[in-house]
Amino acid sequence: MTRRELREHCFKLLFCADFYSEGETREQIEQYFTEPREDDYTPEGVYELIHCPELDVYDSGYVKTKVEKVLEKRPELDAAIDETAKGWSTRRMGKVELTILRLALFEIRFDEEVPDKVAINEAVELAKKFGGDESPAFVNGILAKLV
Repeated sequence: MTRRELREHCFKLLFCADFYSEGETREQIEQYFTEPREDDYTPEGVYELIHCPELDVYDSGYVKTKVEKVLEKRPELDAAIDETAKGWSTRRMGKVELTILRLALFEIRFDEEVPDKVAINEAVELAKKFGGDESPAFVNGILAKLV
C-alpha cells in the first residue's frame, strides 16, 4: 500500500477519534481493522462499498502506531496550531481541517521519514479530497506558517 493510502487511513481514524472518548477511540481503532467492511445504499438505491481497507499486518501496524503517536501528541500539536492560526482556534476549526493539520504537523515535527514539503503537499491533497472548497488554502496557509 502506498504512503498516501496509509496516510488516508490514519486521517480517517484520527477524524473519528474526535467524536469518541479515549477508551472508545481505542475500540474504534480495533474495529476499523477487525470489522473493516462497511457498505450502504446511495440515495439513488445503488449499492456502494464505503469502507473496506485491505491492509496487511505491516500496513495495519504502521497505521495503528502512527495514529497512537499523533493522539499522544495531540495537546502539543493543538497548542502549536492555536499559536499559529491567528483568528482561529482548534475549537473553531472544522474537524476535517483540524485532523489534517494535526497529522501533517506530526509528520513535520516528529516523523523524520517524511520531508516537510511532502507532509504539506499530502495535507493539501487530503483537504481537496475530504474538505470544503476553502480547505486546501486554509491547510496550506497554516502549515506554511508552522514550518
